Amino acid sequence: MKQYSHLDIHPEVAAALTVGRPVVALESTIISHGMPYPQNVATALQVEAEVRAHGAVPATIAIIDGRLKAGLTADEIELLGKRGREVVKVSRRDLPFIVAARQTGATTVASTMIIAAMAGIRVFATGGIGGVHRGAQQSFDISADLQELAQTAVTVVCAGAKSILDLGLTLEYLETHGVPVIGFQTSTLPAFFTRESAFKVDYRLDHPADIAAAMQAKWELDLHGGMVVANPIPAEYAMPADKIDAAINQALQEAADQGISGKESTPFLLARVCELTGGNSLASNIQLVLNNARLAAAIAREYCLQSV
Repeated sequence: MKQYSHLDIHPEVAAALTVGRPVVALESTIISHGMPYPQNVATALQVEAEVRAHGAVPATIAIIDGRLKAGLTADEIELLGKRGREVVKVSRRDLPFIVAARQTGATTVASTMIIAAMAGIRVFATGGIGGVHRGAQQSFDISADLQELAQTAVTVVCAGAKSILDLGLTLEYLETHGVPVIGFQTSTLPAFFTRESAFKVDYRLDHPADIAAAMQAKWELDLHGGMVVANPIPAEYAMPADKIDAAINQALQEAADQGISGKESTPFLLARVCELTGGNSLASNIQLVLNNARLAAAIAREYCLQSV
């Protein structure tokens, strides 16, 4: 595997990768930009514990003082949580500048995928991927996550695309770039806070072993890029679609009125939806991330078994 001079792999993660043990990458934007302190730190540690409890090693990814980190210490997670939105939100375009300036940054889905791939990690659990924003026909606001999925060989386990997005156009974009969307035990695309949407996934697979087999076949065929595994939020934590839709529509209007766009739009919209739902959406968000961590660990285990 290629060596990267700017990359630090946590010793536990490096040891697991060396002997072929399963590792699951985790993003850090959810820590710095996803929720308030200290709940953000507690949630990050809880997600890591969930990965461990299901037989894999967690590798939370970030940039600390210009170093790409595949696996964080508890003190580094605490640092990101305390600094919150003072920490730079880093996507692909930002990576060289944050590294060169020796700054600290929280990684999005796209940059987490990049660093995970550098480290040799194939499975990544997150909440929801970015996508095509509503009104993109005029704004051309399309998340870099989608292009990263088209070129970086990491499987992303999520609860679908964030429900603030245009789900139909997001699926069209992924199809155009050859990114398969797998529904885990579902034939329809989950919509983050809700278990279903009006849109179909490309393939339904009901067992982690089947997903791992598809991953192995894809990359053995030298087909570049990743996969999306859409894992519905547990039924007991799902929210009523009409309530979520009303909150999202109000938040979108407020963002437009305040001129909020680009990389600031998603944190604003998610925070505002949380406020409008009385905090229920934040509680659901935490549960869906834990659910995705469990599935990612199972897929990583199967992938390691099949790769022996």
